[in-house]
Amino acid sequence: MHLIVGLGNPGTKYTKHRHNIGFQVLDVLAARHSLSFDKTQSEARIAVGTIQEHKVLLAKPQSYMNDSGRPVRTLLNFYKIPLSHLIVVYDDLDLPLGRIRLRPQGSAGGQRGVKSMIQLLGTDVFSRVRVGIGRPPGQMDPAAYVLQDFSAEQEEEMAITRQKAADALETWLAEGIEVAMNSHNG
Repeated sequence: MHLIVGLGNPGTKYTKHRHNIGFQVLDVLAARHSLSFDKTQSEARIAVGTIQEHKVLLAKPQSYMNDSGRPVRTLLNFYKIPLSHLIVVYDDLDLPLGRIRLRPQGSAGGQRGVKSMIQLLGTDVFSRVRVGIGRPPGQMDPAAYVLQDFSAEQEEEMAITRQKAADALETWLAEGIEVAMNSHNG
């Protein structure tokens, strides 16, 4: 089984926020494969099914972004999923809006949900899809920026980006992180 985690914050008031791009990408992927987030387990909304001939568990932690590591660790342990079968999708302020970057490992880069995961998993060696949301304008506080919706113009670009990120996840499942990086980074 593969565990695909989208990071975000629970609740309808956060649904369209930049910080919830991980949840948004998983919604696209789930819809493509007729999967539904109809169960809650280990502080996460989950969908179970098959994508690219692989059994998958899609998870949206409900513990809020900064504590995402706890539900992810619990799901990995419960389903006995190796770290090589984990990929995490999340927003990245340091990537331009709409840019996707896959990596097999790395630091948290200031992303507190990923920091929580690294601390609780005891390693930074897990695959990830970083989705660029760009830097805040002017002197705007980054914490306030990530908790806002995309502008109408940005939303047009991000609708395409969500599809591309779902494509990257399908490639990762079918062919592995290296092929996915070569095909989708840029």
